[in-house]
Amino acid sequence: MPIITLTTDWQSTDFYAGAIKGKILSLCPSANIIDISHNIQTFNFVQAAFIIKNSYKNFPEGTIHIICINSEQNETKPFIVLKINKQYFIGADTGIFGLIFDEQAEIAIKIKNNKTSISTFPEFDIFAEAAANLANGKQISELGDKIKELNRIIPLRPTIDDNIITGKIVYIDSYKNAITNISKNIFDTIGKNRKFEITIKSNLFKINKINNTYHETSAGEILAIFNSLDYLEIAMNHGNLCELLNLDTNSIVRIVFSD
Repeated sequence: MPIITLTTDWQSTDFYAGAIKGKILSLCPSANIIDISHNIQTFNFVQAAFIIKNSYKNFPEGTIHIICINSEQNETKPFIVLKINKQYFIGADTGIFGLIFDEQAEIAIKIKNNKTSISTFPEFDIFAEAAANLANGKQISELGDKIKELNRIIPLRPTIDDNIITGKIVYIDSYKNAITNISKNIFDTIGKNRKFEITIKSNLFKINKINNTYHETSAGEILAIFNSLDYLEIAMNHGNLCELLNLDTNSIVRIVFSD
């Protein structure tokens, strides 16, 4: 049973998700369609990239992922399908794939569009058909012409200056916890078991401990923890940190180490 996933910035009140699922099932009745997320902020492919990057590896080989973010037809951002890590990814070449993957794709194809008019719903007209073709056993090379280069956006990396790591919030989850781009590996490498102070919003809020669990800190207090992805997360036990502190993606988080 082929698996096809959907990640979109559509709202639950729209008909789009229902329409594309219906078309996929009409073309490939055996498909198992999985919703990764339909709650992406409008046009926010950085948020979509974070969710897909940390989801797709849990799916079995051969899974087909449809990415419906900022998919308006554009000559500079063609519709493509990639094969990478034994899975397939369909979407517009906005630069999102450079945010999802560190490695190069095994093959990248510009999807051939036989329609004479420009589609206002390419996810339905083009993406669903491409996904169904793959699910029905068609080879990726049969979907269009091979391309060598993709549009690329460089992922945000933390900066390191002597004893300071300066990172940013890259994702805010449904609990309003702030996930940063500071990995545990960077923290350990630079920190070398030294004392530290994590500051948020300039120097207004400071943390000097890394929790193992959320409940180690009293309800309503700010904490730092390395989450299941091994990235530094700033949270508030039983509270909505980002709403209370007016944090958003790109807010600065600094770690200062001292002997």
